[in-house]
Amino acid sequence: MNKRLLFLLIIILPFFLKSQTPAADKNFGIKFSGFVKNDFFFDSRQTTDIREGHFLLYPKNINLDMDGNDVNAAASFNFLSIQSRLTGKITGPDAFGAKTSGLIEGAFFGHSNADINGFRLRHAYFKLKWEHSELLLGQSWNALFIPDCFPHVVSFNTGAPFQPFSRNPQIRFTKSFGNFNLIVTAMSQRDFTSPGGSASLRNSRIPNMNLKLHYKRENKAKGNMLVAGIAGDAKYLQPRLISSSGYQTNETVEGFAGIAYLKVKTTDLTVKLEGIYGQNLYDLTMLGGYAYAYTEDTHIVNKDLYDYTTLDNLSFWTDIHTNGNKIQVGVFAGFSKNMASLKNLKDWTSSSSYMSRGGNIDYVYRFSPRIMYNIGKIRLAAECEYTVAAYGSFETNNSLGQVQGSEEVANLRILLAAYYFF
Repeated sequence: MNKRLLFLLIIILPFFLKSQTPAADKNFGIKFSGFVKNDFFFDSRQTTDIREGHFLLYPKNINLDMDGNDVNAAASFNFLSIQSRLTGKITGPDAFGAKTSGLIEGAFFGHSNADINGFRLRHAYFKLKWEHSELLLGQSWNALFIPDCFPHVVSFNTGAPFQPFSRNPQIRFTKSFGNFNLIVTAMSQRDFTSPGGSASLRNSRIPNMNLKLHYKRENKAKGNMLVAGIAGDAKYLQPRLISSSGYQTNETVEGFAGIAYLKVKTTDLTVKLEGIYGQNLYDLTMLGGYAYAYTEDTHIVNKDLYDYTTLDNLSFWTDIHTNGNKIQVGVFAGFSKNMASLKNLKDWTSSSSYMSRGGNIDYVYRFSPRIMYNIGKIRLAAECEYTVAAYGSFETNNSLGQVQGSEEVANLRILLAAYYFF
């Protein structure tokens, strides 16, 4: 009942605001837009994914039954409309000498498989914009997701696990110097969290911090654009307050990341490149996380007061597509490498020592061509995602958590999508 009331409120809110707005402020209020999207997809094997296969990450490992048959070699299909989206853009009077605006956006992706089709918050923020600076307060893209430079794929995964993908409650301040922007962001976690949930970041008492230098030059008349940037990210977690032996612990795990990106758009073609090296990137829907660090200190061992070490990841991708108004053809390619740890792990051959995604994966790569056809407010799209994960075994990992003797497992996804924009 609460979700129905919320949805009804969103629908009637613009009419209410219009009736309450003074004549002098008739241009202020909320304007809705969005799209209805239907996805139809087929996978050649079982996959590691989110929401009944809708958010694809990589194929599942080989799983042999008693007769030696690979259970995960079974194909599957699904039809889903949960990416359908509603966006409300809000305008209002000036405040503090700044132009004000806001945005609230949701989709029917749900919060879990059990809640699929449920209405879920994506973005909710407002901005104060001065002549050379801007302040954003609310939930928006993680600072390592670059709205000016991300893969234009059909799949909802938007290039994950090669591309950082997360939305975070945040405070973001931007200072402009001509075409350059210096951006400082402090973030918490909500739907996309580190292993065990958002409590580990909250208990660290330090927000996830990001510093970015972003360059953008655009000539709209000629259809040209150049975007480039670099960013550094720092994240501190305190995963536990008490050990399994009943002792207070305040051990933390510190993770750092660096990213560089480039986008070149001409009249006919757009080329995008991005690379990231990071520690503990689990909350960005990427490989990695952290693990218990090895020690011979009997005091630490007996009280289970282990320190942590990050599991690192190197990832890069490129996306190239044409810029036709009616037909667009593109291709995405990505590679992600498990760089393991810089320190020895506790029980490195046991999965229980790893709080990570893909601790038994050496690398993942993907190649996905696509075509989009636009006519009026309708878009029809087709994409072929070929994703390969190289699996090893926790039992054969070395002391740093590096995967040994991996074997490639592939999945072919055929995706068809139909959009109606409004």
